[in-house]
Amino acid sequence: MKKSIAIVLGLGLLLFFGGGLSAGQAPGQSVPRSFGPGEELHYGMRYGFIRGGGGTLSVKDTIWNGQRVYHLVGSAHTSGLADKIFRVRDVYESFFDPYTQLPVKSVRNISEGRYRWYNESLFEHGADSTRILSQRSGEHYVKPNILDIVSAFYIGREKHFNDQMKIGEIITLHTWFADEEFPLRIRYRGLEAIDTSFGKLECYKFSPVTEVGRAFETEDDMHVWITRDANRLPVRIRFNLKVGSFVCDLEQFRGLKNPFSSFVP
Repeated sequence: MKKSIAIVLGLGLLLFFGGGLSAGQAPGQSVPRSFGPGEELHYGMRYGFIRGGGGTLSVKDTIWNGQRVYHLVGSAHTSGLADKIFRVRDVYESFFDPYTQLPVKSVRNISEGRYRWYNESLFEHGADSTRILSQRSGEHYVKPNILDIVSAFYIGREKHFNDQMKIGEIITLHTWFADEEFPLRIRYRGLEAIDTSFGKLECYKFSPVTEVGRAFETEDDMHVWITRDANRLPVRIRFNLKVGSFVCDLEQFRGLKNPFSSFVP
């Protein structure tokens, strides 16, 4: 259940799940066009009319090991009654090469109730494999072009969410998460117009395939709506847990690389 909680609150609040490179797909060689330094996305999570927490995603320019990278940071927290029942303070970081569009370092700092987890992993990408050096578990050799969970979200915006998708299509994403390879699968549901605080928006709708167990009852208990514009922003996430349904909405944004233009006339 820890992985389900981490994904729901760590990415549901941060948002989520995004896309990534599927097996065998080569990374890009140009700076991303859908996001860039200065972007900030702020979300709020609600259980019915009760506010339960929030999350932030941000992109900054920085220097790591002598090279220019994007510092991608996602944070998630509970608030109010939810904070008293199960306190969450999660931070995910990715140091991301904007030219290869692959991570070079990831940090996962988890505080969920009494559970704590901190780890840093370094990525060395080769033609046939990726060498990962984890502070917790040492050296691993995994699939080439593997992503961490945060960079997967941004690469999804850059590479996968577009009008070429077919309804029912499943995107398989290969990530390094919780010190192991984690194949993330996302099913495309089609276009849908939704009402938001910004107005009515046309969106791509996805259902990340969730783990059935104590948290989720079916594989389709999470839905994500992504704007159908050049930014491809996640504006809403709904996840149905056995304890009830939660909705996470985009509330504020700034520093977008492209106009926010997914409005329905």
